[in-house]
Amino acid sequence: MKLFLEQPFATLWQGKDAFEEVERLQGQVYRELEGRRTLRTEVDGKGYFVKIHRGIGWAEIVKNLSTARLPVLGAGQEWKAIQRLTAAGVPTMTAVAYGERGSNPAQQHSFIVTEELAPTVDLEQLTLNWREQPPLPQLKWALIERVAEMTGRMHAAGVNHRDCYICHFLLHTDKPFDAADFRLSVIDLHRAQLRAAVPRRWRNKDLAGLYFSALNIGLTQRDFLRFLKGYFAAAGNGRSLRQILRDEAALLAWLQRKAHKLLTRYARKYETEVSHE
Repeated sequence: MKLFLEQPFATLWQGKDAFEEVERLQGQVYRELEGRRTLRTEVDGKGYFVKIHRGIGWAEIVKNLSTARLPVLGAGQEWKAIQRLTAAGVPTMTAVAYGERGSNPAQQHSFIVTEELAPTVDLEQLTLNWREQPPLPQLKWALIERVAEMTGRMHAAGVNHRDCYICHFLLHTDKPFDAADFRLSVIDLHRAQLRAAVPRRWRNKDLAGLYFSALNIGLTQRDFLRFLKGYFAAAGNGRSLRQILRDEAALLAWLQRKAHKLLTRYARKYETEVSHE
């Protein structure tokens, strides 16, 4: 069994079974699946996000593996990813409680509690109207450079996200935006993978997700080039733009094909959902 508790949970659950206590937490439920529950709760007026994993069963594990998808077996990956990113200087969530018990991966009971990041706005919401109402260039450029830097440092630290979309980057709004001094955090790391180095395949998948999620917000070709330069510099492979475009020509062509394929798939899914309403 593994158990890590900081305040207020160290005191709140002292002498109690933390795995039973976390199941008693009440609040707004964001996701309720057979093997996973995500909710927001409050303790002493402060917000926390709770993810509880109860094991998905061998049938679901085999189903995921048969379709070349890596299953999420518990809270351990998110816990480890938070530690790795924090050590690498990539702003992310702060975990205040984590527990894992059971050696059977199909029945393992685990949880993670993180401090709520608030007030914030995710970049998907922030950029919804950028195409019709372009932002100040300083705001756009600063955000592009920061996302590029964070993604590059994340990959340099051996972490790939697997849900790397702009909606998982939160801009802190506790003060007016200042391009020279602002906070951006990356969240939702439950599917993250950790290695000594991120394989090219998984690096490319993260980059395709970012590119796909930013396709329709009015970015220019120069904006994408700005991202590339910042990303490769932060990933420890800084080169001139001319060198990047030459060396990464295959990657850039693949990103465009992959992102547009994702866009077509989501458009088809949306049309199907609307037709069944």
